[in-house]
Amino acid sequence: MYENENIRFDCSRGCSVTRNQDDDLVCTYRPGCCKLSSRDYLHGIGQEQYSSLFEVRFKNTRKMIFRNDSGQTIKMGDLVIVEAQTGHDLGIVTLEGAVVARQLSCLGIDPQTYEFRKIYRRAKPFDIEKWQEAIAREQETMIRARQIAVELGLEMKIGDVEFQGDGTKAIFYYIADGRVDFRQLIKVFAEEFRIRIEMKQIGARQEAGLIGGIGVCGRELCCANYITNFKSITTTAARCQDLSLNPQKLAGQCGKLKCCLNYEVEAYMDARSRIPKVSEPLELEDGQAFLMKTDILRELMYFSYDKSSLSNLYALRADEVREIIKMNRNGIRPESLKVEPEPAAPEFVTSVGDDSITRFDQTKSRRKKKGKGGGQKKKAAPPKEQQ
Repeated sequence: MYENENIRFDCSRGCSVTRNQDDDLVCTYRPGCCKLSSRDYLHGIGQEQYSSLFEVRFKNTRKMIFRNDSGQTIKMGDLVIVEAQTGHDLGIVTLEGAVVARQLSCLGIDPQTYEFRKIYRRAKPFDIEKWQEAIAREQETMIRARQIAVELGLEMKIGDVEFQGDGTKAIFYYIADGRVDFRQLIKVFAEEFRIRIEMKQIGARQEAGLIGGIGVCGRELCCANYITNFKSITTTAARCQDLSLNPQKLAGQCGKLKCCLNYEVEAYMDARSRIPKVSEPLELEDGQAFLMKTDILRELMYFSYDKSSLSNLYALRADEVREIIKMNRNGIRPESLKVEPEPAAPEFVTSVGDDSITRFDQTKSRRKKKGKGGGQKKKAAPPKEQQ
């Protein structure tokens, strides 16, 4: 339980908001709360040429590199007023020092020629108050914007709204399958909300990164955690890994194929290059052996003499199969696979195990009823002989 029950966590911007004893707003930077956060692994290493460059974070995954021309000492976690396209914006400093050079390299920015926007000064309590008032309007504005888009009959979805720090401009993130003519929409938005409008189209994967969530693996969505460049994903990646082409299992929360399908494709492609292609059954002394299953990463191939049965499988290494294929081409039939002690079954274990679901139940032991005389029944006395 927190000491201050009025504290509010804004995970979309990575900060906590509360009021102090003087009723002033206090915003504290929370690194673990940010989407696509970057760890400063070069903390303490200074480079003079990057001492004036800082990474400033705004809502969700939007962040930029700014130059400090204010003359004030700025450090990570400070709320700063920065230059915007129109007016000014408010953001949180999330990176400083040498690690900013790595960020510039990833973004493809040359610090010698790029014109960085300026950091004007540290934010004052008045700026923070105005910033929070603008944030409070975002949810209501998004709902009303969706209603207006439906009324105009536009095939688009407003995914999120981000207000600028001074409250004079808002970015509307929308999703659409095709091209949308939203000239009339912008006019209606401007009359309705009395602010400058900027429309920004995003994809389904980017929307999932903005919203965030927990994947089927139990961890945070990769698109909200670290993915910045979304590569194309096809069913070829699933086929390469012998995955079932089930749309319900292969699709993520965004409705597209899961990004994690591409993670192990290179390893599978490398293993597949060492596995021979078996187009015909292997010719052996006692018959034909059919390929039933392939363990790609272990480079094992399972064969059976019965094409319609998986009961008796014999495992062969990929190099052994290659030798047998070479022998068959020369008209030679190798020995039978049945010389092995017993057929090996593929070791495919489910995530919950193959044990019975009743393995944790306690078995009730039946106790025998004990008699009065020490637990054993008394034997009947033999009948007396008649005289």
